[in-house]
Amino acid sequence: MIFSPGSRRLSALVLCLTAAFALSACAGSPGPAADSPRVQRPTPDAEFDYQIGGAYKPPPGVRAVARDRGDSPARGLYNVCYVNAFQAQPDALRWWHSHHDDLLLRDADGRLVIDEDWDEPLFDISTSAKRSRLADIVGGWIDGCADDGYQAVEPDNLDSYERSDGLLDSSDAVAFAQLITRRAHRAGLAAGQKNTADLLPEHRSIGFDFAVAEECGRYGECRGYASAYDDRVFAVEYREADFERACRAWGDRLSIVLRDRDVRPEGTKGHVRRAC
Repeated sequence: MIFSPGSRRLSALVLCLTAAFALSACAGSPGPAADSPRVQRPTPDAEFDYQIGGAYKPPPGVRAVARDRGDSPARGLYNVCYVNAFQAQPDALRWWHSHHDDLLLRDADGRLVIDEDWDEPLFDISTSAKRSRLADIVGGWIDGCADDGYQAVEPDNLDSYERSDGLLDSSDAVAFAQLITRRAHRAGLAAGQKNTADLLPEHRSIGFDFAVAEECGRYGECRGYASAYDDRVFAVEYREADFERACRAWGDRLSIVLRDRDVRPEGTKGHVRRAC
């Protein structure tokens, strides 16, 4: 999805301490992140708001929020930092061409492979060397999330291999995701699996700590995410019928929110936001 880069620094320590009263303490936790005592996994069924299209004041009762890495985290809440980790944002394409053109995926004719829904070129994660270089770049963004005071990171487009015209496969995505989660843990951040239910069997080997699942109610995937992550799931639905179905089945266990597809900020025409 398309959001502008940038960062505004807040005190990570203050935010971590205040968030601890809302959710689990900033201490070691079992699972993949146990080697980093600062990593804080989200609490199951914490009311959630998905604000990656623009930050606004969280509604009353919200205890966790996801925002684009260019926005500041919300004080006193559990904050998830959105990072476009597997694709290039269109407004940054000139930078990629100038500095790391070979890290953009191209077909046999030399044309960029594009995610047409968002007009985003895919990263070339087909080799260990390219994955390492990309992890250094994306890792810098993740470090920025930690410096800003976020508690977690949401690396988007894990499923980009499905749009690669066969040039990438799931093993490439798994290998790159492992690098990303390790970088997040070193920075003291929990790492969330964004969609891609097909890779749920790999969640432990990758090192994910929780999930952000778009339309798991619509596609009947909530059970898989809930089982894999012990209900540490932020579920986002975009259709009211799917939202109501998800709330009936999972509203007492998962953090479920209804949003408009453009995730518009509150006060903007077309903004929709409801929680179970």
